[in-house]
Amino acid sequence: MESSKREFLKIAGLTALGLTTVPVLNVFAENGHEEHSEVQEEQGTRYGMVIDLTKCLAAEGCKDCMIACHQAHNVPAIKDEGEEIKWVWLEEFENAFPNHENEFAEKAWRKKPTIVLCNHCKEAPCVRVCPTKATFKRDDGIVLMDFHRCIGCRYCMAACPYGSRSFNWSDPRKSPISEVNPDFPTRTKGVVEKCNFCAERLSKGQLPACVEACRNKKANAITFGNLNDPDSEVRELIRTNRTIRRKQSLGTKPSVYYII
Repeated sequence: MESSKREFLKIAGLTALGLTTVPVLNVFAENGHEEHSEVQEEQGTRYGMVIDLTKCLAAEGCKDCMIACHQAHNVPAIKDEGEEIKWVWLEEFENAFPNHENEFAEKAWRKKPTIVLCNHCKEAPCVRVCPTKATFKRDDGIVLMDFHRCIGCRYCMAACPYGSRSFNWSDPRKSPISEVNPDFPTRTKGVVEKCNFCAERLSKGQLPACVEACRNKKANAITFGNLNDPDSEVRELIRTNRTIRRKQSLGTKPSVYYII
């Protein structure tokens, strides 16, 4: 009881001080323990992804998945880190997985860049806090953004413990885009955006752009599929490998798994 009271006061203090640059849910991530990554049997479709870090990190300097994603979704190239728009990006392992750092692991491994993106959480906190339902979750588990409904309040950014959302501080249409994709809408100033698991490509029977572009896709460096299907490739990879997810102790149930 006393511990719960302390946690509540901690969050209340952060909220009162306006410290929204650190997601509130991160408070509960401290000293968290890894949950069992087995997927529960459910009906229907729940899309998810498995990233094999042992194969992805073998391609030193590779950014094929990021380039493909940003080209497919007209993500502007903004050099200012304070205004940068990111759908898929690189993060150091120890920053991506703060609760999985091993002091005895090779230093080179801990400093390796890790591919990160929106986790399309089963219990997505961003969906719960959005006042206009601009952020919503489909029946297949994909968390999407309705750019026209977004009012730029950034509640979703404060709620997301993974930093998976970017805010357009300036007009993204005035920023450099390598080649405009006419099949995907460009955004306006004052809206939030993020990875959408390539929902527009899935509707055409195509794989996400990042998976399609991966140079090690034949080795299953990045695999996409239905987590609810016990016979799917993603389920086989999860079943036969040691996998972790980002900040599992928060109870958001991410749909992106990492093989280490």
